[in-house]
This record gives sequence, C-alpha cells and structure tokens, in this order.
Amino acid sequence: MENLATLADLPKEYVTDLEQKNLVPLWPSLRDVMPPETPRPRTLATCWNFQDIRPLLLQAGELTPIEKAERRVLVLANPGHGLENMRASSIIYLGMQLLLPGEWAPSHRHTPNAVRLIVEGEGAYTTVEGEKCPMEHGDLILTPSGMWHEHGHDGDKEVIWLDVLDLPLVYYSEATYVQGSDGQSIHKTATDTIYGGGIVPSKHFQRASSTTPIMRYKWSDAKKALETMAQVEPDSNILQVAYVNPETGDDCQKIIGYSAIMLRPNESVQLPRRSCAMVFHIIDGDVKVDVDDKAFQMTRADTSVAPAFGHVTLTNLRHEASFVFVADEAPFQKKLGLYSERERNDQ
Repeated sequence: MENLATLADLPKEYVTDLEQKNLVPLWPSLRDVMPPETPRPRTLATCWNFQDIRPLLLQAGELTPIEKAERRVLVLANPGHGLENMRASSIIYLGMQLLLPGEWAPSHRHTPNAVRLIVEGEGAYTTVEGEKCPMEHGDLILTPSGMWHEHGHDGDKEVIWLDVLDLPLVYYSEATYVQGSDGQSIHKTATDTIYGGGIVPSKHFQRASSTTPIMRYKWSDAKKALETMAQVEPDSNILQVAYVNPETGDDCQKIIGYSAIMLRPNESVQLPRRSCAMVFHIIDGDVKVDVDDKAFQMTRADTSVAPAFGHVTLTNLRHEASFVFVADEAPFQKKLGLYSERERNDQ
C-alpha cells in the first residue's frame, strides 16, 4: 500500500494555521486510524495474578473504611491503554472488589452494565432491584444499566469478586453517571430459578423489558452443564457454555458477552482468532494461556486479557478438569456489524 505524506512534510506555518482553526489533516494519520488488513489494538496481552492482588486488596480494607470508599476496588489496568485510563481493553473494565464482614456497600445505580464473578469467600450478597442474590464462588451476578444494586455481608470472612463493566465505552460516549439511594427493600431471594432446561414461563411473551429475568447465574448450574456436555459430546472441540437471556437466547448483557470453558485433563484448545478482545479468569484449575508470543501460567482467581485477533491457546496443566470464565466484546461488535473470525494462519 502506498506511503502517505507525514505531518513533517507540511510547512509548519500551514500546520499552525490549521490548529488555530481547529482543523486536522487526515492523510498523515490515515494509516494509524485505518491500518491495512488488521487492526492495531492498544490492548496488550496482560495477566494479573491473584496472589499479587489479594494482599494489596486486604491492605486497602485496613486503609480505607467502606464508608469512605463506597466501593473498595483495585482496577486491573492494561498498560497499553495507560494505567490512568483504568481499562483492560477498549471497552472492558475489570476490578477486584473487597467486602469485609458486616460491611454494606450502599445502594446506587449507574449507566454502565456490570457483572460480578465471585472469587473468594461466602456470606455476602448483592441486592438487585429488591432481589437478594447470594454470592458463592464462581457465581455470576448481573447489575444491568439503570438497576439499583447494593452489596452486604452477613458472613465472618472477607469476600472478593471480579467486577466486569462496559465502563470505557459508556465513558467514551459521555454517558456515565451514578445515582445513590438509602437502600432497598428485599422482596425475594434468587436461589432456585424457574428458568432452565428449555422451560420458561408462558408469560414471557408479554415481557416489556429486554433485560434477562435472571440476576444470578449459579456456578453449580454452569459447571454441571459443562460436565454433562463432556459426557454427551466427548468429541467436541471445545466445551463452552454461554450466559444468555433464557427468554430470548440473546447474550445476558448487551455489550459484553460471558461464557465458561471446561478444559479436559491436560487438554489444549486453540481458540479462533476473533475481532474482539477476550478476558480469561480461572474459576478453578491451572491453565497456561498463550497469547501470541506471551505465555501466562495461571491458577485459580488469576485474570488475563488477549487483544483482537490474538492467537490464543488454552492448555490445562492438571490431570483433572479446569474451568475458565470468559468475557468478550463480541455482542457489541456484532451489533455494529464489525465482528469476524479468521483462520490461525491468516494475517
């Protein structure tokens, strides 16, 4: 492809005149904003080890009371985007949040969509629009855009979870804000669900909201589904289940997609090269995550990210199954008609 003129090729007086009139020449930067053949993501393959995060998070609990923090979180920031921008990828925000026994993180609602993937501890809960969702290891708790939510802790040990939000996208759109309240009245507890096994209430045809009726996806259900799939589909190339709206089959949230992968003992799986960034979090097991020329040795509660069109291979280092939680940008890209996959040997 042809070489284009650079900014240095233009007279300084001309460039100054453009700047004073709030004008920018496109051609010197054209290949930066539209590179040939393949995007040039700023997202760098990065890994955050829980053994590094946990002591610093507990120290945060000693340094800052929940009343002063509102949400006590350490952000998993990608150096490719600049740590100050607090993003793991172009549209995914990750944070490790701590709640100590007896604490209450006050009720609020905000424009970004959020989920909580429970990492450690028990006895805590999230209340979403009056529905109390117990938080157990591996559970996925949804707090969709605009829904009131708060966190409480009735147990006796610290609870830690992974926050995943589409905050960077909403912030870029200049649409981020939060509203607070004094708290919610609990009207039901999300324990057993009437949705499952292909069965949904007949009234779902009259639902006015596109939001999934499930706020808590229990890890025990997802794990059982994966183990059943391993038995009935022993030749499947990849054992993966998606978290969806059971009434529509759509992704459970509009911007970020969520799924879980089961790796058989010592299994190695090559993922397709996808146009979206992907986050990997180890729910249980020991997994080597190869992303292009980087290799991450990951264990329970570790988190990593792979950029768009990365060559990703997941290898189970155990003689028993390992389980990986995945977050990706595919739903957003599909809505814009941007999503694609490529063969491993393509550019």
